Amino acid sequence: MKKLIITAALVGGGVTPTHGPYNPITPDTIAKEAQRVEAAGAATVHIHPRNPKTGEPTADTAVFKEILQGIHDTTNLVVCPTAGLGRGFTAQERIAIVKAVEPELSSHDIGTLGGTRDSMIAGTQEWKYDWEKPYLERYKNECMVTTQAEIEWIGEEMQKVGTKPEFELFDIGWINTLSYLKSKFGAYSSSPLWIQFVTGFFGQIPTSPEHIIHMKRTADDLLGKDTYEWQVIGIGYPAQFQVATLAIIMGGHCRVGLEDNLYMSRGVYAKSNAEQVERMVKIARELGREIATPDEAREMLNLKGKDKVKL
Repeated sequence: MKKLIITAALVGGGVTPTHGPYNPITPDTIAKEAQRVEAAGAATVHIHPRNPKTGEPTADTAVFKEILQGIHDTTNLVVCPTAGLGRGFTAQERIAIVKAVEPELSSHDIGTLGGTRDSMIAGTQEWKYDWEKPYLERYKNECMVTTQAEIEWIGEEMQKVGTKPEFELFDIGWINTLSYLKSKFGAYSSSPLWIQFVTGFFGQIPTSPEHIIHMKRTADDLLGKDTYEWQVIGIGYPAQFQVATLAIIMGGHCRVGLEDNLYMSRGVYAKSNAEQVERMVKIARELGREIATPDEAREMLNLKGKDKVKL
């Protein structure tokens, strides 16, 4: 099998400071987390920006650039900034960081997401910040909408600056959308496609071995099995570690990190993203799978190189 690319999603758009006490928030703490996961064995990192004073998701490009600069200067990691951000951001705000820094990778959500955070809200007695509860309520009252026109436009903007899209596939139908993009545009990038099967998000495909196998077979049928590299996300505990292990066995790649799962075991917080990376490195080695370095990941994904990023 090919070497294993491990991605660490250091801090996402859907976990508030109340619920994620160990999630890094400031540019400095995010950069330090990146250094830890690189030492643990990660090849890539996925980044969401946060207001450094309150932890609130932000579209402030200056804050985002400061985070990316810190990682760029202190690691050799492949850095994948989000082009999703979270609830309430426009397509223009979401793509702004790609235009500004021209990264090697950027996530590309090629569909619309609903959802709810009712269980998180109901289980919370005290909030660290006033913005948190209203923000989580938006998940039920708003969708993260990406129209077909926006999907195509965001991809074209990535193509202009040589950024490879990391296609986020939350359900079977999203693979069909990617098949259309591949046939119409060549999927905006050089071969191979880089895709993620995202499982366990409310209202989208559940997390189970059967569903991941179904997504893989569908991608083989619609995209061509030799045209892409694939990675799996399992949202929550224990799904994250279970599907990551399945991907290792099946020849795919895996993502872990505090964006997707806060725990190492039931009720026991992961105190850093590196803990989760270390677990997957151990499992991979026990299963006979070697770990890819950042430069090996660049070669496998046919990326433009760190020196072409504008930081």
